[in-house]
Amino acid sequence: MRLMARYGGPDLYVTEYFRVTTDSKLDATILKSITEHDTGRPVIAQMIGQEIPALVRTAQMLEKHPVAGIDLNLGCPAPIVCRKDAGGGLLRQPERVDEILRALRGTIQGRFTVKCRVGFTDKAEFPRLLDVFLKHDIQMLTIHGRTVRDAYKTPVHPECVATAVQAMPCPVIANGNVVDVPTGLAYLRQTQAAGLMIGRGAIRHPWLFSQMRAHWEGTEAHQPSRRDMLEYIHLLYEHTAAFHPRYETDKQVQKMKRYMIFITTGIDEGRFEHRIRRVTAEEDFFSICQEHLDSTELLPIRPPEDSGVFCGFAELR
Repeated sequence: MRLMARYGGPDLYVTEYFRVTTDSKLDATILKSITEHDTGRPVIAQMIGQEIPALVRTAQMLEKHPVAGIDLNLGCPAPIVCRKDAGGGLLRQPERVDEILRALRGTIQGRFTVKCRVGFTDKAEFPRLLDVFLKHDIQMLTIHGRTVRDAYKTPVHPECVATAVQAMPCPVIANGNVVDVPTGLAYLRQTQAAGLMIGRGAIRHPWLFSQMRAHWEGTEAHQPSRRDMLEYIHLLYEHTAAFHPRYETDKQVQKMKRYMIFITTGIDEGRFEHRIRRVTAEEDFFSICQEHLDSTELLPIRPPEDSGVFCGFAELR
């Protein structure tokens, strides 16, 4: 969050999700993003789970901290999460979602928000889910415009988001496939959503928030160079390593690969990504980054349309 803030950052942050089970406690590392949050922007605490007493208990604990709201994740497509009927897995059980929302709305004193997908296997499931959401006083609904089964491999379904915008009395936020200013503007135009949630696209291109603002303000947006990206990678390495003061460099390099999958997309026709995927040592990691990025050449703004990481964004025009 601090690093994103250096590049403009969003108007509102959402934490990583707190995994909620019968015996769970608040994850200390995620909690730092609330208790040590110094960006000047509000932060919502996100939960994931399906055990009602545990969710209620966790929400009560989180509201003792300076949060702008509590969010329930109904969208995570990770198989290990869905198998436990949490995240996107709960979308298979609208009745259970109804029970959870009722319990949480009766507990949470402040803002209560929900993040979801448009169904588990088919977008035809979305009207039933929307009926459930309409029954409860939620203050914001964020919709990732794919099903759980779609994961990140298809275009989004903006028509589902648009339906929710028309039906819900609260702000609806569009999520999924925003990789640059044109895709963000197209998503807003096609849905009339109140805003955008951006995740993977911001990891790849942290200037995206400031570029969106520049568009709306009618000012000139910064166009980052490869050397700007090199600086960002160094900062990302330092910020993520700071969470583990005794980190081992080889493990930190492996962690960085999770971010580099997004960052390298579209740079040097896959050669950069190919080399980074195989690096193991810290020295080699930075050497490869230096070779590919130490120049004033402007970065490609949009990933290639055949990207295996950002798929289907070309539909947002």
